[in-house]
Amino acid sequence: MNTARAGSPFCDGVSRRTMLKAGALAMGGLSLPQLLAVEEATGRKSQKSIIMVFLSGGPPHQDMVDLKMDAPVEIRGEFKPIPTNVPGLDICEHLPLLAQRMDRLAVIRTLVGSVGRHDAFQCVTGHGPLNQPPGGWPSLGSAVSKLQGATESGMLPFVGLAPRMKNRPWGDPGQSGFAGQAHAPYCPNAEQAQFGLNGLSLDQLHNRKALLDSIDRLNRQADKSGALEGLAKNYQNAFGLLTSSKLLDALDLEQEDPRVRDWYGRGAQENAGYGDAGPLMNDYLLAARRLVEAGVRVVTLAYGRWDWHGRPHGTNFENARDHLPIFDQGLSALLDDLHARGMDKDVTVVVWGEFGRTPVINKNGGRDHWPQVGCAMLAGGGLRTGQVIGATNKLGEHPVERPVHFQEVFATLYQSIGIDPATATLPDQGGRPTYLVDSMYSPLPELV
Repeated sequence: MNTARAGSPFCDGVSRRTMLKAGALAMGGLSLPQLLAVEEATGRKSQKSIIMVFLSGGPPHQDMVDLKMDAPVEIRGEFKPIPTNVPGLDICEHLPLLAQRMDRLAVIRTLVGSVGRHDAFQCVTGHGPLNQPPGGWPSLGSAVSKLQGATESGMLPFVGLAPRMKNRPWGDPGQSGFAGQAHAPYCPNAEQAQFGLNGLSLDQLHNRKALLDSIDRLNRQADKSGALEGLAKNYQNAFGLLTSSKLLDALDLEQEDPRVRDWYGRGAQENAGYGDAGPLMNDYLLAARRLVEAGVRVVTLAYGRWDWHGRPHGTNFENARDHLPIFDQGLSALLDDLHARGMDKDVTVVVWGEFGRTPVINKNGGRDHWPQVGCAMLAGGGLRTGQVIGATNKLGEHPVERPVHFQEVFATLYQSIGIDPATATLPDQGGRPTYLVDSMYSPLPELV
C-alpha cells in the first residue's frame, strides 16, 4: 500500500500535488475527474474529424455564393460572379482560389431554420437556444467526445480555437451541456487573441513544454523505480495524460515550416471589424489541421467579423473586400493541405454563420440580419462535393428549391464522423436517452 501523502515529493523534489496542478494548467484548468472522464475511452477508434469554421456575425450569402446579377442595383450589390471549376457554379470575384477548388466543396445556398440570434449557439449545437433540456444542449464536439472519446492516450477529443471576444457569444466554441463538463472543449486561446496556450506567448509556451519535459523525465524515473505502481489507477491514467506533449506540439506553430504558414496567410492578431469579434487569423486554420492530424476529433474556430451594417464602420462591400481575399487564401490552403496529406476523406470541413443578410442594401451601405436564408460550405469527409444545393428566388430572399435545415447539416456531420444520428443518443441529466438531432431530420442525401 502506498503511504505517500499528496504533498510528498517524487525523486526530483516535485510533489505530486504540484505535478497535478501543473498538469491541470497544461490541460486548460480541467480537474482530475474531468481529465479521467476524457481519458476513459482512449484507444484509437478512427481518424475521422470535423473542423467547423464559424463566420461570426452572419456572412452575406448574396455577395459570396449566391450573387443575383439580374436583381435591382440596391439588391445585387457591387460584386460580380466568376466561373468555378464546376460548370454552372459561379461565386464571388473575390474568391478566386476557392473558385479553382469548387470541385472539393459543396455549397448550400438555402440554409434555413435560423433563430436569428447573434451568437454561435445554433452553429455549434444544431439547436435553438430556447426550450433547452436541463443542462442545455451539448455542442457537436461535446457529443462526439461523449460518444467516441479520445483517439488515443494523451489527446483530447474537442478543441475550440476561438479567442476571447468582447461579444462573447460569437466566441462560443460549443458548451458541453448535459454531456457533462468532462466533455467541454479545451480552449487554448480563450484569454486573448494572441495565438498560444491559454493566452500564453510562444516563449511561455516553450516554457510550459519545458515543464512537461521535466514531468516526462519524472515519469520515466518513477516508472523505473516502481513509484507509480502504488498509485490509484485513476492517478496513473491522469499522469499519463498530463505528460503527453502531442497537444502542445500541435498548437506550437513555430514547429511548422514558415513557408506553410505563409501559404495559409498567417493573418492579423487584432480583432476584425469593430473590435468585438475575433481576428482574421489564418493561423487558426493551420492549427486546426495540425490538431486533427494529431488526433483531435472536433475543432471549432471563429473567424473574422461578418456583421456589416454599414457606415461608420465601413460598408458591406468595403468589409467584404477586406475579409474575402484573406478567407479565400486560408480556406483554400486548408483544403489543399488536407488533400496533400491524404486527410481529406476523413476530415469534414464546414463553414457557415448564424444567418444570412438582407437582400436590400440599407442606406448606410450595409446589409442587415436575415434569418430567412443563409449559406454554408462543406468539404472533405467523403462527401459528394462539386455541387450546389438549393436555390433562392431572384432577390435572394428565400428558398425556391431544396431548403436545408441546420439539423440536416448536423446529421450529415455526425454521420461523417461515424455516428448514426438515427440511433445515437446521449443520456440527459435525468438519464433519459436523447437523440442528437430531431427525428424529422436526416443526413443530406445529396452529400452522403
